[in-house]
Amino acid sequence: MAEISAGMVKELRERTGAGMMDCKKALNEVNGDMEKAIDFLREKGLAAAAKKSGRITAEGLVESYIHGGGRIGVLVEVNCETDFVAKTDQFKALVKDIAMQIAASRPEYIRREEVPANIIAREKDVLSAQAANEGKPEKIIQKMVDGRIEKFYKEVCLLEQPFIKDPDISINQLLTANISKIGENISVRRFARFELGEGLQKRTDDFASEVASAAKC
Repeated sequence: MAEISAGMVKELRERTGAGMMDCKKALNEVNGDMEKAIDFLREKGLAAAAKKSGRITAEGLVESYIHGGGRIGVLVEVNCETDFVAKTDQFKALVKDIAMQIAASRPEYIRREEVPANIIAREKDVLSAQAANEGKPEKIIQKMVDGRIEKFYKEVCLLEQPFIKDPDISINQLLTANISKIGENISVRRFARFELGEGLQKRTDDFASEVASAAKC
């Protein structure tokens, strides 16, 4: 039987909106498997956030965030179900946090399913070569590559990035927690990030680090 940590219970609660005791019971039932625990809670009708995740989001906000005197700019569209929720301070604060996240962490995609297959294939080739050059045995190279691909997803996919204000949770977990609190489905539809001179010259200032530092203040 796998040991169920408080962190695992907390993550499951944030992802589903279910009660702490229900989350602990679910994890015990499936020997600590997080995805199976989510399914268990859904089957029992206890995963409030999961039940809302399939509902249509046609309202929301388009938020802008400008940093460094106009050196970094972000536009992001975050959707919810009703205009009423879109006008609440909690939803507005969430959208602002997501805009700041994009400015600071430079995601290229919203979710891993959007990453082109050729990009992943290229990454796997490079990572396999790196592992081989490190002298790793063939039998563990694949495991290393799989682990590094997961790290790659966390770098380039917004929903998988650690939240800049609380690195213990991901942006997806942040959304799930807000779905549970607000009572409506919430989704990030699209975003655009602009950095002054990007691609034209070598940058000497780390504007993304400035944004991250400002967000923690």
